[in-house]
Amino acid sequence: MPDIKTNSSPSELTKPLGNLFIVAAPSGAGKSTLIKAILAKSHSSNPMQLSVSHTTRKPRPGETNGVEYHFVDHADFEAMIEQDAFYEYAEVFGNYYGTSKAAISDKLHQGVDIFLDIDWQGARQVKALNPDVIGIYIVPPSVEALQARLSGRGQDSDEVIAGRMAQARSEISHYNEFDYVVVNDDLEQALKEFEAIVLANRCDLENQENRHQALFEQLLAGK
Repeated sequence: MPDIKTNSSPSELTKPLGNLFIVAAPSGAGKSTLIKAILAKSHSSNPMQLSVSHTTRKPRPGETNGVEYHFVDHADFEAMIEQDAFYEYAEVFGNYYGTSKAAISDKLHQGVDIFLDIDWQGARQVKALNPDVIGIYIVPPSVEALQARLSGRGQDSDEVIAGRMAQARSEISHYNEFDYVVVNDDLEQALKEFEAIVLANRCDLENQENRHQALFEQLLAGK
């Protein structure tokens, strides 16, 4: 696993209108499919998007700055580290990857729900800095189903799959550090549960008071 480094203090703006969700899972649990499916349901009354990380790696063919990643050079990234600009960052194979606090806060204050697709290590670090983050862990319905999904990709050797299975067991041991768990057996049912978690947190008392302050003031004034 990469050595994840974090800043030392939170940089939260006051009362964001959107929620920050961390979604984690072992490889093969279907996390990416679920995130893609729920983002397809985003609309103006319930905007959602995947967090766009900063990276120093070069764009690949077809990638657009600000869509897949915010592409920056090493000097700019290291300057952001010095400025305490990241929730978390890591160096992987000579390139940095990081989650910008400012970019996320800007979207949250626009009322957008943001999903962070990171592992349990990153989740632990982000939650230490922002206790309001909501953690969702996706698990497969069985060991057999997980192995079948990994084997079904047809891209890896038996040795690589065995390694991924061992890593999955290690990662799943941290499921209880999250607020919610979704068992991805049937994709449609898992998506319903995933969406219910998002909507429940969007409609809680504090969020609704914050989002509809003018409405409550009008209703209570009797006008």
